[in-house]
Amino acid sequence: MAENRIKGTSLFSPYKMGKFSLSHRVVLAPMTRCRALFGIPGDALVEYYTQRSTPGGLVITEGTLISPTAPGFPHVPGIYSDAQVEAWKKVVDAVHAKGSIIFCQLWHVGRASHQVYQPGGAAPISSTNKAISSRWRILMPDGTYGTYPAPRALGTSEILEVVEHYSQAALNAIRAVFL
Repeated sequence: MAENRIKGTSLFSPYKMGKFSLSHRVVLAPMTRCRALFGIPGDALVEYYTQRSTPGGLVITEGTLISPTAPGFPHVPGIYSDAQVEAWKKVVDAVHAKGSIIFCQLWHVGRASHQVYQPGGAAPISSTNKAISSRWRILMPDGTYGTYPAPRALGTSEILEVVEHYSQAALNAIRAVFL
């Protein structure tokens, strides 16, 4: 009975999205996997994304870090270094070989971070100096959970640096052949 209801929907019909043509409307949404040791996508991510790729499908990567100040989880991939860009090329090529389109979700977690993830143990950056509520916990590199610290509010002049990180990450995604 459920199968008959699905057949009557547009879920499996083609969809034109700008210059991209999808064969169906089933999309892999971004989900943080924590499978990129030292922020570099490896074989585990190649396998993960290709297993979920279908001809004419769309895959959206997990949040991909734009800079060394962007992380808030262990083992999240980045796209700010040459090594990361080269590693993403392997993922993108494998997904394209399966006939899927792949988009890169560019990400900076802002205050949803901890000093253990920040260069030099600095406070995470944010638009505010207010910490996330103590009822929430952050996953630490050792698998335990901690509380979110108070972040450091960015100065107006520092905002352009974060914008530049997003811009460079977008260019790096193009270098990795996401588009």
